[in-house]
Amino acid sequence: MSGIDLSCNRLTCQIPPEIGYLSELHALNLSHNNLTGFTPSSFSKLKQIGSLNLSYNKLSGIIPIQLMELNSLAVFNVSYNNLSGSIPYEKAQFATFDESSDLRNPLLCGPSKHENCTGTDSTLISPNASSSEEENGWLDMNAFNLTFWICYIIVLMTIGAVLYINPHWRRAWFYFIRHCIDICHYFIVDIVIGLSFFRRKLAV
Repeated sequence: MSGIDLSCNRLTCQIPPEIGYLSELHALNLSHNNLTGFTPSSFSKLKQIGSLNLSYNKLSGIIPIQLMELNSLAVFNVSYNNLSGSIPYEKAQFATFDESSDLRNPLLCGPSKHENCTGTDSTLISPNASSSEEENGWLDMNAFNLTFWICYIIVLMTIGAVLYINPHWRRAWFYFIRHCIDICHYFIVDIVIGLSFFRRKLAV
């Protein structure tokens, strides 16, 4: 696979960092979607990439410094996002890009924006910040699963304790279960009888 174009869809959530392992990729277009989160620093492994378009999304954070390792990059567009921090356009291949590559990102600063960056903290923490943001989705899902199962077990234990303590509720619960079983039984019997009658009609 040499190119991926998923532009003009309704894609959401974060960009999968696994895309960075498609080492033979020459063009990637994810523009005009609703992607959020950080730009994956794993994109630095796309050594053959010539065109990278992430415009018209909702990406935030900084432009990873690791992307300066992309010496084959000829087209780079992250305009119309919510990016912030310093623009590394005076370095390496990024020096060939003009301000059209980062339009409508009011929090970006650098030569192409004609604004000096007052601090360098966002640039210095870029490698770790991007990596931790990429892992947030995985950590959140694990936390959700753990919380769900804990709550599920607590609810089952609470119901069991209440039924054990209160004989009246226990009898009512067993009556309800027996009533549901009877309803299911008669429903199945009616279906079987109905099918048998229908088959006899067809045979006649």
